[in-house]
Amino acid sequence: MTTTALTPATAAERTGVSIDTLRYYEREGLIGPIRRSSGGRREYTDDDVFWIGLVTCFRDAGLGIADLRGFVAILRAEHPAQDRVAFLREHRAELERRVTALRRAMEVLDGKIAYYS
Repeated sequence: MTTTALTPATAAERTGVSIDTLRYYEREGLIGPIRRSSGGRREYTDDDVFWIGLVTCFRDAGLGIADLRGFVAILRAEHPAQDRVAFLREHRAELERRVTALRRAMEVLDGKIAYYS
């Protein structure tokens, strides 16, 4: 495990999320537990930054907090790899449906732009 100690501000900067979001992810059990300094301050590691990036990516892909809690539970309980793959495939399929719908919407918009130009 990486021993780099990052402040919350540095971790927030590296991941592109706010300090409040970092705390929220920790409260929800999506990251962490985050280690603390002897003074009680949060210290993020490079591994924590990786997980924050993963959670952020999944959020951007449309996964809700409950979905993410489910995935974290699968990981922490050391479920078989096929459980992880099934979870990811299910959400990938949903993302693919959304991409298809967005492409159709863009085609309609392009048609309207061409019509009104």
